[in-house]
Amino acid sequence: MTVEKKTILVTGGASYIGSHTCKALAAAGYVPLVYDNLIHGHQSAVQWGNLEQGDIADRARLNAVIERYHPNAVMHFAAFAYIGESVSDPGKYYRNNVAGTLTLLEAMRDHRINRLVFSSSCATYGIPDQLPITEATPQRPINPYGASKLMAERMIADFGAAHEIGWIALRYFNAAGADPDQEIGEAHDPETHLIPLAIRAASGRGPSLTIFGSDYDTPDGTCLRDYVHVSDLAAAHVLALAALDQGLPSQAINLGNGDGYSVLDIVAAVKRVTGLDVPYCLAPRRHGDPPILISDATRARTLLGWASQRTSIESIVETAWAWHQRADR
Repeated sequence: MTVEKKTILVTGGASYIGSHTCKALAAAGYVPLVYDNLIHGHQSAVQWGNLEQGDIADRARLNAVIERYHPNAVMHFAAFAYIGESVSDPGKYYRNNVAGTLTLLEAMRDHRINRLVFSSSCATYGIPDQLPITEATPQRPINPYGASKLMAERMIADFGAAHEIGWIALRYFNAAGADPDQEIGEAHDPETHLIPLAIRAASGRGPSLTIFGSDYDTPDGTCLRDYVHVSDLAAAHVLALAALDQGLPSQAINLGNGDGYSVLDIVAAVKRVTGLDVPYCLAPRRHGDPPILISDATRARTLLGWASQRTSIESIVETAWAWHQRADR
């Protein structure tokens, strides 16, 4: 007896986290269908499933793709995600991340697709009152990017209640690292993430690292973040989809390791892994950067059975370093 594989529409599937999730979906027996406008995604990252180029704001294009493939569920990654840019150009973020998500939800409603895993963010919390951050921590975003993700969460919850769409919003902390098989990795343009910037500075393929803010109330004065390996995030998306199919109620779930590393900790880790110095300079704080973000991922462990496979910062940096050595040849 042949069991029909489920097709999953992956918006933003040519992106960093989206492409890693497509690999995880394929390994779990699903058929990923990538829907991406390729503004920030990479066609070379689409190695699992078909690519349909299109924008989430283009309802006619969404309809055509859905009617052709009849996906069973949606994983929604398509979003602009540069915090600094969101501060200087908020309209771009509300138009894409909020209005685009609304268009997607309306398409799901009209085509009766009733499962959604949403790529949300710890940026929805803003500056927390206490640490670690749980799902009950008040959401008070301090930049338009975080606000756009919070608005999308609210819309998803409202559509879920009105139209019987089961959903999970995965609020993850700092995605990092690369596919251990080195088939895909992190290649943003422009690159704003700390680990690849530090690696490029160390290898001489990029400028000195700029550290924004050295006067925070942290042990070394630089921001603390919770880093989680991108393949672990991808695995959580697959677990979330399976949990919805098994009847898990709709809800938000944090994804993180629960450990905080400062910017200078990352610089030191890159030096240990690569054996190279990381030249850097200090600059004033950026508006919209919380001092400390550390997760409590108890709910993910309890409800999804999820656990990070790569918990040390060195193991995360090692995969990023291996990817960049190969990609930069």
